[in-house]
Amino acid sequence: MINLILHPKPPFLPSALSAFFAPPREPLLQKHSPTWQKYTNLVLYCRGNNFVRAKKSILLTVGIVLFAAYFFVAARPIPLETVLVPRWLSSFEDSRPIVLNESQTNTNERVLLPFEMGNRFGYFDWNGNFSINQIRNDHVSLSPDRWAEYDAEPQSIEIKNTSGVTVSVIDNPRGYPFFLDGRTFLVNSEQNAITGFGAHGEWTYEFSGPLTCVDGAAGLLLTGSLDGIVGILDSNGRMIFSFEPGGSRYAVILGCAISRDGSRVALISGIDSQRFLLLERFGGSDNDYKVVYHEFLEGSFRRPVHISFVDDDRWVVFERYGGLGLFEVGARHSNKVELNGEISAIDRAGGQDLIFAIVSRAMNAKDLVGIRLPGTPVIMSPFKSEEAFLGRSGSRIFVGSQQALISLDIEKR
Repeated sequence: MINLILHPKPPFLPSALSAFFAPPREPLLQKHSPTWQKYTNLVLYCRGNNFVRAKKSILLTVGIVLFAAYFFVAARPIPLETVLVPRWLSSFEDSRPIVLNESQTNTNERVLLPFEMGNRFGYFDWNGNFSINQIRNDHVSLSPDRWAEYDAEPQSIEIKNTSGVTVSVIDNPRGYPFFLDGRTFLVNSEQNAITGFGAHGEWTYEFSGPLTCVDGAAGLLLTGSLDGIVGILDSNGRMIFSFEPGGSRYAVILGCAISRDGSRVALISGIDSQRFLLLERFGGSDNDYKVVYHEFLEGSFRRPVHISFVDDDRWVVFERYGGLGLFEVGARHSNKVELNGEISAIDRAGGQDLIFAIVSRAMNAKDLVGIRLPGTPVIMSPFKSEEAFLGRSGSRIFVGSQQALISLDIEKR
């Protein structure tokens, strides 16, 4: 320290400290005399003491500056959490919803969603008002824009809109109705023939085996059968594509989905082994598809499984053994989310990088699960109900039990 004190003044020190580094100006003092020695000791003491204080002050100032720089440069905002905010509760026994929290947006949006749960079915809107809410007396087929109730051997079938008004009647039907892609179809009692109704009249197509799944979009009808054959029919009932995935001991199609533009097909096929497959349209023809991804799945379901394109067809969500499968179409990448229970319902819309599902466990215990893509559970809300319903419209989800429906807004706070 003494050597540093005897050096010239460091350039970074304040000018007020320069006095403690100036040489003595008393020419009358003799070098090595007692007075000179006392003076030198005093100067050295003062210089050393003030230098220590100055150094502490400088270090403190530098520390504050560095802390401030780190705070503004390295600090990150606190991440927002995804929460579900209850908006209303609608009892099936009361025509008026109970408002739980006022919504700031979309309160007047007229979105009708179909529901079927237990012995009830109907339609409700964004604000919890029912357009139809009635007890089911027989078989019911529902879609977003039409529905029908029919018995085991119908003499005629009335097709009604979401207000309950009859829009068409099918006399002497050769099967039971279902609705896809804004169109009406009939499947016969053996489930090996489909009749379609459209602008160009009525058509019927017969299959080699019973059908196990169907889906429709872009004027196309996708089918999967018990004998493991996938088919695509155009709007005139003409088979434009047929495919047998194979690769399993039992060739059966357990789930199928088609994208909104009809360019992709997703499948769950086979038992022992079971696979997930994605097919894409290729070449200059609209009728050619090829497999672009396949994955062997652990375990084997022996029943129909949930599968759907979601989030503007960017993802495929499907039921897999022990949880949920999430396939990113663009990246050709598959994830698995482990879930404790059996999938009861899947959010078939998606959006905001969130997918919802209802998982059933023993003793009517259920979980509403929210999964942030590509596969992180962020919401887990338990409830009890024998039956459950899940619907979604944009940033609002709808959950139902035997007694009521509740709406929940997806927000970040």
